[in-house]
Amino acid sequence: MRFRLLPNTLAVQLILVVAGAVAVSNIGVAFYFYKQSEAQTRNFSNERVIDRTAAVAATVSQVPPDSRLVVMRTMGRLEWRFREANSGYDKKPMTAEETALAKRLADALPDKHPRKKAVIVHLHEPVANIPEELRPPRASTADTDTEVIQTIVPIDDHSMISGVLLRPTADWPIEVMIAALIAVVTASVGAALVARRVVRPLSELTTAAANVAMGSGTPHVAEQGPDDVRSAAIAFNAMAAKVTRTLESQRHLLSAVGHDLRTPLTAMRINLEFVKDDELRDGLLRNLDELQVLTEQVLAAAKGAGGEQRRQVDLSALVESLCADLDEMGEPVSWISHSPAPIACRPNEIKRAVRNLVENAVAYGHKAEVRISDTNDGYEVLVEDEGPGIPEHDRQRVFEPFVRLESSRNEATGGTGLGLTLVKAIAEGHGGAVNLESRPGGGLCARMRLPRLAASV
Repeated sequence: MRFRLLPNTLAVQLILVVAGAVAVSNIGVAFYFYKQSEAQTRNFSNERVIDRTAAVAATVSQVPPDSRLVVMRTMGRLEWRFREANSGYDKKPMTAEETALAKRLADALPDKHPRKKAVIVHLHEPVANIPEELRPPRASTADTDTEVIQTIVPIDDHSMISGVLLRPTADWPIEVMIAALIAVVTASVGAALVARRVVRPLSELTTAAANVAMGSGTPHVAEQGPDDVRSAAIAFNAMAAKVTRTLESQRHLLSAVGHDLRTPLTAMRINLEFVKDDELRDGLLRNLDELQVLTEQVLAAAKGAGGEQRRQVDLSALVESLCADLDEMGEPVSWISHSPAPIACRPNEIKRAVRNLVENAVAYGHKAEVRISDTNDGYEVLVEDEGPGIPEHDRQRVFEPFVRLESSRNEATGGTGLGLTLVKAIAEGHGGAVNLESRPGGGLCARMRLPRLAASV
């Protein structure tokens, strides 16, 4: 199963690509601003740590020991806490950044401050490593892996003060995200307008090409849209007009040829009545009948979807009446009943195509079983036989004019090799197709697909 990353339609693909590009670019901008904001927040926090800790340490070192707690509580906040720490605090190694900040903190202390070289700074200390009595109030609801900034500053020869700051986190730039959403919506609307301007002429071009393929007159595509699309529409209109003129000329020529051929054939048939030799006359009449049949089938196959107008009919009733006629003639044809199947078609052509398939099945497969099945957009006429079938490599070749597979069909049955050619021309003239398949139990199944077209087509 093939997985598709994008939808099939050009309009949806264009909208998704434009919206995706705008979204990715704005997310990149938002991420950049987030990182910048995070760096600014970190630098601001470091500056706050140095200033606040230096002020608290300098003040506390100047007051009596019994007043220190009052000063530290006064200088504290929900995200800050200053408390006296054990003078035997386990000093962990500091990073280069922490060492530089510790030096700056020491320089910010008064010149006579005791043990300035013992200042410690830890920028990424997990809150779980901080004793509970030293944590700021807001840290009680934080995760254990939340990072805090801790400073240790001596305040006399025996005491140290611990300052703990709950590290603030940078918020995503909401304004940038809102702007990104607006940009995505605006770009999608713009892409939809451009896609509509491009896709609408292409859709008309596709419909017109399908109508030309089905022989539904000479459609004209509006020559509008971007230059490339307009040029394609102009070229298509010129091509469709030329093809239509060529086909009309061919049909007129074939009609004239058919008329001219029928006249001498009729004259020859009349003249043969004066031939006294019965054996000779019968042989010439057989040859003349074969020539007559060949002429009619050549004309029908060449015309394909001719001048008959489409109209709404019941395909089920049409096929059933054909099978009933053949059954009355003694042909081994069976029909499997089907509910009404409304379809817009050229009924005489469809009847001729189905008749050719049924007669082939009877002639080469001993019997014909005919039925109709429903598809998503139309119907399938299935004609099954019990004959020897056709090798897979020859199933397309038999649709070519005058091709007869003598190795798989009885030569005594005759035929011109144009029956399946005519079936294919009629099916494709209705926007459908025909193909041959082997039956699991032996025999051949001819499957003619016909779309359920609108009656106005």
